[in-house]
Amino acid sequence: MVSSLLNAFRANHGVVCLVGAGGKKTTMYALAREHRGRVALSSTSHMYIYDEDEVDRVVQAEDGTFEDVQGKVVAFAGKTDTPSRVGGLSSAQIQRLWQAGNFDLFLVKADGARARWIKAPEFHEPVVPEYTDTVIPVVSVRVVGRRLDDGIAHRPERVADLMGISTKTAIEPEHLARLLTSPVGSLKGVGDAVVVPLINMVDDDVLYQSARTAALEALSQTVRFSRVVLACMKQCRIVEVVERDENLSHLGVDKG
Repeated sequence: MVSSLLNAFRANHGVVCLVGAGGKKTTMYALAREHRGRVALSSTSHMYIYDEDEVDRVVQAEDGTFEDVQGKVVAFAGKTDTPSRVGGLSSAQIQRLWQAGNFDLFLVKADGARARWIKAPEFHEPVVPEYTDTVIPVVSVRVVGRRLDDGIAHRPERVADLMGISTKTAIEPEHLARLLTSPVGSLKGVGDAVVVPLINMVDDDVLYQSARTAALEALSQTVRFSRVVLACMKQCRIVEVVERDENLSHLGVDKG
């Protein structure tokens, strides 16, 4: 088992953006809980309201200014008229908060997925600030074996184009790998940030085998990232960190 979620995702410090679908917000909360310092949460897009059990305070942004608040985990939200949602912040707003020096880690949800397990970005997505240190592209392994449709995918037609398949086709691990390595898919807008993909919802041995196959295939297709995290983030559990050189000992991974 990995000794630290933060180490696995290279998310000990700085601005960390999460993109994709299949557990972004769950992962944000897990990273915030594990960090010993002060953590800020925000989004550059609309999102569901923050869980009061996971944050100490939610601060509403008004006219680009923010009150000075206390608390270990503080969420910043923009205005929106959409029910049960909070609005996102601009890159400039997030940068001002980060540069104030009051937080050790700033976690940002950089796109939306309408609670689906997989997605492809639209032309205006994701909104990843240029000063981002780490990007975590998220996909759910539960889509493997399922037919590609809007029940599991946000914008299934775009997902199909990126994967090189048609809608209604059953998704295979290699299709996940194509999405994770596509410059207009999971790698869109990441800039020079460190990239650590997450294949989430690895709940059993069958899903593990699919996730590991997808991870190895992705690592063989790109040099843009060197590791893929397989996890069940709902349980805050890392299943395996798959790296190109297969040398996992320095992360404390139990491969047995």
